[in-house]
Order: sequence, then C-alpha cells, then structure tokens
Amino acid sequence: MDFGQYRYETKRKASEVKAKSHVTETKSVQVKVITGEHDKQQKSRRAAEWLSEGHRVKVDLFLSGRYKYMEEAFLKERLERFLKIIPIEYKIADPIKKSPKGYTVTLEREGKAKFEKSKEVVEEKPVKKAAEDSDSSETKSKKKSLDELLEGGLI
Repeated sequence: MDFGQYRYETKRKASEVKAKSHVTETKSVQVKVITGEHDKQQKSRRAAEWLSEGHRVKVDLFLSGRYKYMEEAFLKERLERFLKIIPIEYKIADPIKKSPKGYTVTLEREGKAKFEKSKEVVEEKPVKKAAEDSDSSETKSKKKSLDELLEGGLI
C-alpha cells in the first residue's frame, strides 16, 4: 500500500467516526414566576425535543425586581411545577440551586426516550350566517315593537 492510499483510508475512517458522533450541547430554557401556562407548555415541549436529541437542558427560573425577595420554598415549587410539565422522562443532572439571576436546574435524557410532537386536532365549529343566527321570533317581536312605536306617534 502506498502513502496516498493510506492517507485516503485514514481520512475516510475519521470522517465516518465524525459522522456517527453526536456533540451534546447545553440548551437553556428561561422561565419567570409570571410566565403564562401556555408559554410554559411551549417551553416544556421545546425542552423535551432537546432532551430527545440527547442535549442537556438548563432550566432557569429568572427573578427580577421584587421576585428576588420571595420565599425560597415558593420559588422552588414554581420551578418544580415547570419540571412536571415536561412530557419526556429525564433525570436531574444538577439539583435546583441558587444562581445569580434566580434558580437553576440541569436535566439530562434518561434512557433512549423519544419525544414525538403531538398533532392536536382542533374541532372546527360550523360557521353560521347572520340570517341563521337570529331567530325569526326575535325579528317578529322587534317588528311589532317598532310598529307600536310608529302607531303611538313616538317616532
């Protein structure tokens, strides 16, 4: 085997190893005390996607202003409530701890759990036309009251 062939094979093997390897990153999700329920669900789905891809997820409970001085137990409970929403199995790599901006916890995927996006089926309501919307009895009563006003000379 000549040197060119050797270099080609080593380069090919290195590229195969690189293609099969997966670099894990630490992704970050930031939640506040006043974050709405729907926003929490969206962020938890995003965290579940990252966990299923094999990344670590750092969840930050961001505290600003007067929220910094709330009870520690209340704030930890808020963070744990967010963790319960995550729809995939995970393990806690770093427990909940105080950080400069609030509280932080780091999550890792447990096993080979995969997250599948659920396609929510939204039921469509039949569209009613304006004529169908009002009952005929309502329109009759309105006409009667209008006629009474005309006869009474009020209009």
